[in-house]
Amino acid sequence: MLLCIDCGNTNTVFSIWDGERFLCTLRTSTHHSRTADAYFTWFSTLVKHYGIEADITDVIISSTVPRVVFNLRVFADRFFNCRPLVVGKPECVLPHPPRVDAGTQVGPDRLVNTAAAFDRHGGDIIVVDFGTATTFDVVAADGAYVGGVIAPGVNLSLEALHMAAAALPHVDIAKPQKVVGTNTVTCIQSGVFWGYVGLVKEICARIKAERDREMRIIATGGLAPLFQQSEDLFDRFEDDLTMHGLTVIHAYNKEQGTI
Repeated sequence: MLLCIDCGNTNTVFSIWDGERFLCTLRTSTHHSRTADAYFTWFSTLVKHYGIEADITDVIISSTVPRVVFNLRVFADRFFNCRPLVVGKPECVLPHPPRVDAGTQVGPDRLVNTAAAFDRHGGDIIVVDFGTATTFDVVAADGAYVGGVIAPGVNLSLEALHMAAAALPHVDIAKPQKVVGTNTVTCIQSGVFWGYVGLVKEICARIKAERDREMRIIATGGLAPLFQQSEDLFDRFEDDLTMHGLTVIHAYNKEQGTI
């Protein structure tokens, strides 16, 4: 079995892949100081709770937080006796190397989403990921990542607004019933919700125009369903896109004999 680990700035997700399907998906907050032993205690407790006999033989890690990678490596080595494959490291070979400026480091999450989108849908794709940041990743016709856009995430924008303006409350994101709010909460919700609808529409339109071709738009990330259900912004929403990408990259490295 393959253990896929996706470590983001806010949450870390573990999924067990048996070669055909994901048996479970476990989520915890990302902590720089969490030890390998703490990861195993948390992981084994939940796996046992769900009644899964996890015979882990391989581990693949994608992390946007470099400080946690060391303890995740120790976790894989100590408890599963395997050397994990870490996306973005030299030993991890990508099916389609990115075409970006020399010396540019592309976030592993973006590489993983690109691999997943191309595997499922082919090229000429825009992947919109609603995470801590809202990212737009452009997948060329041949499957290569060729660049993208990074904007502040929805929750990050709400938090920044609250912290910078003491009189404004912290509110939860929701689609307001109308554009013009009649109280502080609905005014903020309208600004953030419709602001991000406009952001997605405009950036995707400009990417298509710049590349002079029609492109499909795939959305992923925790807040994507809110926008998908409210506006016809995307062609598809796929909540397992990152995890699927990890299985694609792992399988490719198996084929290449790098692991």
